[in-house]
Amino acid sequence: MSDSDKRPDDVPDRRRAPRAALRLSATIREPGRSRVGVRIIDMSTHGCRIEATSGAPAEAWVLLSVAGLESQYCRIVWRAHEFAGLEFASPIAEAVLDRLLQDQEQSSESTVTELRSIANRTHRLATTQPEGDSGTLVELSHKCAVDAVVEGLRLGDAKHGGQRR
Repeated sequence: MSDSDKRPDDVPDRRRAPRAALRLSATIREPGRSRVGVRIIDMSTHGCRIEATSGAPAEAWVLLSVAGLESQYCRIVWRAHEFAGLEFASPIAEAVLDRLLQDQEQSSESTVTELRSIANRTHRLATTQPEGDSGTLVELSHKCAVDAVVEGLRLGDAKHGGQRR
């Protein structure tokens, strides 16, 4: 990650749309290469964050394929270990994102466990890395930890019929 890709803590987020937690299996493919399996961590109408154990480098253009979504031509904006941020060449419609989110509405204990695992791994990576990737990893760790708490509370509410004591 170059210095121009870093975002200091005091600079406001420049994202064009808010991200929503989403756990989807997908694939990415660089032109002329075979598909690589990835896991979508969160998504907005303009891009998504993925977990991919191997794949294309930052600034590469790839095709992202997700069930229920037309293949998206994307640019890899950043990479930090097995995590990457993708920017869609053309934003997806709000209705399409809403449908994907509704399909994911049913949280499970495995979702909460997965979020906690990502939060722990990214936190561990952030504390052992040089300055370059640590900010991105800390941000991802924080987001996944918060999402795990929210999903855990939602799951608890569903088990108790929406009633809190």
